[in-house]
Amino acid sequence: MTHTSRTTPDPATPAPTPSAPSAPSAPDIVVVPHTHWDREWYLPFQRFRLGLVRMLDEVLDTMAADPGYRFTMDGQLAALEDYLEIRPERLPLITALVAEGRLAAGPWLILADEFLCSGETLIRNLEYGTRGADALGGAMRVGYLPDQFGHCAQMPQILRQAGFEHACLWRGVPASVDRDAFAWTGADGTVIRTQYLPGGYGNAVALFSGPAEALPDRITAFTETLRPWRPDGPLLAMYGADHSAPAADITAAGLRLATLGEYVTAQDPSTAGLPAVSGELRSHARANILPGVISARVPAKRAMAHAERVITRYAEPLAARWLPGDTAAAKLLDLAWRRLIACSGHDSITGCGADDTAQQVAARIAEAGQIGQAVVDMVGASLAARVPRDRIVVVNPSPFARTALVLADLPESRARLLAPGGAPVPLQRLELAPTLLDETAMDDLTRLLGRVHERELFGLQIISWSASGGTAPGAPGTFTIVVGRHATTGYDYADLRRAVLEAATARPGPWLVRTLAEPVVTVAARVTVPPLGRTVLASAPWSATGAPAGDSGGSGDSGGAAPAGGDAVLDNGLLRVTVARDGTLSLRSAGAEAHGVGRIVDGGDAGDTYNHAPPRHDLLADAPSSVEVESVYAGPLVSVLEIRRTYDWPVESSGDGRASTTETVAVTTRAELRAGEPYLRLETSFDNRTRDHRVRWHAPLPRAAAESFAEGQLAVVRRGLTAEGGCGEEPLPTYPAEGFVSAGGLAVLLDQVTEYELTGGELALTLLRSVGHLSRNRNAYRDEPAGPQLPTPDAQCPGPAAMRFAVLLHDGTWDEAGLPRLAEEYRHELLAVPGSDSASPGAAAPGAPPALVSAPLEASPDAPLEIDGPGVLLTALRERDGALEIRIVAECLTATEAVVRGPFSAARRAGILGAAGEPLEVTGGAVRLPLRPFEIATVHLVP
Repeated sequence: MTHTSRTTPDPATPAPTPSAPSAPSAPDIVVVPHTHWDREWYLPFQRFRLGLVRMLDEVLDTMAADPGYRFTMDGQLAALEDYLEIRPERLPLITALVAEGRLAAGPWLILADEFLCSGETLIRNLEYGTRGADALGGAMRVGYLPDQFGHCAQMPQILRQAGFEHACLWRGVPASVDRDAFAWTGADGTVIRTQYLPGGYGNAVALFSGPAEALPDRITAFTETLRPWRPDGPLLAMYGADHSAPAADITAAGLRLATLGEYVTAQDPSTAGLPAVSGELRSHARANILPGVISARVPAKRAMAHAERVITRYAEPLAARWLPGDTAAAKLLDLAWRRLIACSGHDSITGCGADDTAQQVAARIAEAGQIGQAVVDMVGASLAARVPRDRIVVVNPSPFARTALVLADLPESRARLLAPGGAPVPLQRLELAPTLLDETAMDDLTRLLGRVHERELFGLQIISWSASGGTAPGAPGTFTIVVGRHATTGYDYADLRRAVLEAATARPGPWLVRTLAEPVVTVAARVTVPPLGRTVLASAPWSATGAPAGDSGGSGDSGGAAPAGGDAVLDNGLLRVTVARDGTLSLRSAGAEAHGVGRIVDGGDAGDTYNHAPPRHDLLADAPSSVEVESVYAGPLVSVLEIRRTYDWPVESSGDGRASTTETVAVTTRAELRAGEPYLRLETSFDNRTRDHRVRWHAPLPRAAAESFAEGQLAVVRRGLTAEGGCGEEPLPTYPAEGFVSAGGLAVLLDQVTEYELTGGELALTLLRSVGHLSRNRNAYRDEPAGPQLPTPDAQCPGPAAMRFAVLLHDGTWDEAGLPRLAEEYRHELLAVPGSDSASPGAAAPGAPPALVSAPLEASPDAPLEIDGPGVLLTALRERDGALEIRIVAECLTATEAVVRGPFSAARRAGILGAAGEPLEVTGGAVRLPLRPFEIATVHLVP
């Protein structure tokens, strides 16, 4: 990404005073020829790739002719892979150069934005990059992060667990760092020596510009600028820029050339005496970190989070548990991961590219999620085939036992569920599906047979059929077919064909063909499922009185969710929610309350995809013109209120102010309270028909707070009310959160990366930010352009907008409130799969009622796989080289212990990239792992 400050060393920040002046000389400089290659940005990927091919053609020709030439390919393998797709004949040369150490490849697959993807995606990115670079001859052993918009708190641990002793980066470094290296301490206490790049990754881009006779003067100027950052030893001259090749004749200058890996790994990895920095790096002091990318193109962030969740927590674990050794599933998962990682790029998921780029990113995210869902479907089909059609398999994606709600569509006559052993499952009827699917007039009844595929009609199973003649002269006959999802009767296509032919012969026509769905009711059932396991439920018939026989209706569980005292109140015994006249919510729990929750605030945004910037004369619209409240569901297990608020929002904004013309916008909030849950589920949606604005959801805090705690990328970080500035960028205290954010006794559980801010005693979440330019040359909150001033009408995000999250009140710290566990439960719903085995018990003739007594339920043969321990979270579970690989993290403030129980005979620690480690003791079918706060642990379990 081109940026003015990349060509000069920290122009807004004076360089530190050198401790001892050094005379400049050529041996004091090590030149690293390189390029920074944005895979996609203001042009889409394929158009940029043309330039990549030309650039690498030139570089490789130079390297083949000049044995002294070195080149660093930006720390990302993807650029070399993209090149080799076009120039496969160059593979032997690239392999030779990498093996010789002259061409630095990897270690990442892509230069990801560290805050807009999950921690597991970052780990897989490093895994794919190092594995691919090793196959070419060896990955660069430096965690090179040249252009990311800040750095997450777990990066030191990720790199060290991968065997790296050095990181190298530019943005986000605080003003306290006054040398070109510092000791970076991660969330868990891991320390890594970090090479800082004063002036950015192009600090020597001008070194070889101009006449050759002036090179000594340019070397002198470079040395005078950089020597204060490094009093002793050779200076790192990063000779390269965006999308360009270094000059081919630089070896003639007589300077020492090296790859970045050669320079950095030659430094002492000890951090003694270096400036110390802890946690995430999000300072604006020395470089722009462009925080507005967190809220640019919000729909892409939602899609990315969904795809990550499907692949990481459903597709991979379910395939490992129930499709071990399946090569198709393994290949599909590999394809899904590659697409997902590609989308995590710092100019991709950020949304700061052209509209063409954003469309391609969205398509790849969708494809990654679809591939992951295909694997889930494979596992679901395998599980469904093991049980009859009147059964439902419920799968738990969490490593601990869960009691939660699932939705199921059941025949109305069998709208009752039994757990294994025959006990009734608490359930609540929600809605009845329409029964008339199709009504078609046919002159020739035999045409009906063309619609039928064995037993399938309109995607459902044929249950019964009947024919009747019209009573009036000339009236058509009627042929009725009943279909359903839970067909339990016997069936033979020949019987149906015979009935159609006999009816057509007896009555030539016309015929009215009616397709009726078996009456189906959607129910919410409260089910208990073992850790990473499944349970099988059976549908049961109604009693003679018309009520579900033995149905507990939710009685006896941990409190219902029925409205109390009117449709505008929800109460489940843990949380009471009241809707105020303005449509905001009052929340009351046992120890706290909050009022005015959910205020919607619309303000102007004259910024761009990189930085929010309000107009000089902003107008905030937060008062609705009308409010309507409707009860959607009311029952013992789940109750839902729909709140519709109408606003008048200015149609557009400019740098000076907002338009006087307004657009009427209806904002709908769906508030859902479930039995046993201490939080209120919310979905806020509207049709975005205005431009250049920011919409935020506000919640006043129960108590004053000067700090927030946000979960993301396998850590929980503390943030204050301000951010450190200093480089010409307004240090807005808007921050990213992935799993939850907590402040002042109020927490919000999230299912996507979301921008938030503590402002005026409230927590504000950004629901949508609409802007019309990739970068503006004049942005009130940024001194210089962040890229070309290109129109991006799609970044206005026109059309439907929606965001889901949950809000709760809590006492104590986030750790004491168990927010990581609550976020895990909120984000990962139980999975329900209808049975598909046609060998159903009690098969009867067409039209006969289903058997009133079901066969005994299948006792699940799966041994539970349980992971227990305060603050211990599962981040990955997959099959690897005949073992189950699990990755866990201790999201807690004090040391803890993880206990893993399951069907394994041996266990060993493993590196974060999969390398086998020391054996672990297995006692009583369990492994115990002591963990530091925020420690990441990878374990291989041998069946």
